[in-house]
Amino acid sequence: MIRQISVFVENEPGSMLRVTSVLTEAHVNIRAISTFDTPEFGIMRLVVDEPERAKESLTAKGFVTRVNEVIGAELKDEKGNLNQMLKILADGEINVNYIYSFVIREGRAPVIVFHTDDFAKAERVLKAADVKLIEEQEM
Repeated sequence: MIRQISVFVENEPGSMLRVTSVLTEAHVNIRAISTFDTPEFGIMRLVVDEPERAKESLTAKGFVTRVNEVIGAELKDEKGNLNQMLKILADGEINVNYIYSFVIREGRAPVIVFHTDDFAKAERVLKAADVKLIEEQEM
C-alpha cells in the first residue's frame, strides 16, 4: 500500500503554491498529485516520498491534512490496460472512489493510484489477475 496525504486548501490564487513551497522547504519530493475543488475549497491529494514529514510540515504551517492508504498498480503504457484493470475491479465488485496516475518513475512503468472501500479485496483480486501492485518503497 501507498500512503497519500490529502491537504485542504482555500480556492484562491497561490494556495497550491503555498503547499508545494512548504514541502520543498521540508525536502519532501512530490511523486504524484491530484486536485479536486469546490467554490470554497480544494483538496490536494499527493503521493510523496515522506508522508509523515509532509504532514508534520504542513500541519505546522496551519494546513488541515490527512494521511490515508491508497493502492498503486503498475500498468504498462499500452492501450486498454487501464480499462482491463478497471474491469478486474468491477468484476470483483470493488468500487473505486477516485483514481489518478503518476508516470515519472525513472524509466519504470506508470502507476495508477486509486482509493477503494475494500483494500484487502482489491489487492486479492488484482494479484490474482497478475496486476503488479506497488509498495511505498518502490516509488
